[in-house]
Amino acid sequence: MLGLKLPTDPRWANIAEKNIEEILIDHAFCEQKAASTAISLIVSFPEYTELVTEMVALTREEMGHFKMVHDRLIKMGVPLGRDRKDEYVLKLVTFFPKGGSRTDQLVHRLLYAALIEARSCERFRLLSEKLEDKDLAKFYRDLMISEANHYTMFLKFARQYGNREEVDKKWEDLLVFEAEIMRDLGTKETVHG
Repeated sequence: MLGLKLPTDPRWANIAEKNIEEILIDHAFCEQKAASTAISLIVSFPEYTELVTEMVALTREEMGHFKMVHDRLIKMGVPLGRDRKDEYVLKLVTFFPKGGSRTDQLVHRLLYAALIEARSCERFRLLSEKLEDKDLAKFYRDLMISEANHYTMFLKFARQYGNREEVDKKWEDLLVFEAEIMRDLGTKETVHG
């Protein structure tokens, strides 16, 4: 369903489980960044009423997820700490050239967001299946469903606002590029790394 060209090595779940505090910290920041992305889309493309409406709802949802993760960290006695760079996202956003028409810029940002949500969904599925802590596994199962919905929403908007044939070609090319990025990742205690 997700269309990812290179699945995560299942051994990543073992790394994650052994470093669950680091995963939760990174996850909290991922939720913040997802909310920031939604806000940025509202600010940058206010003329797209349907998009703005959905991004308002998404901002609330992502901050709700942030709170859920942060509450778990508090319960564990783990401070949030400072944000770290997301190597995956930094590499991913180099794919499309800067500039272009407003429509191209919007489509590119929507495709990046869709792919980040798809990869998060896939990673959360792995955590839901592999974690020994059943409560945490259920937590990630529930979030996996949410991430899948976000992925399909962003892809739907990209196809709605751009030329469907061109968008599908860009999506396919981005998936191939992302697979190359993933060949070098999957060994760190981060959600995408």
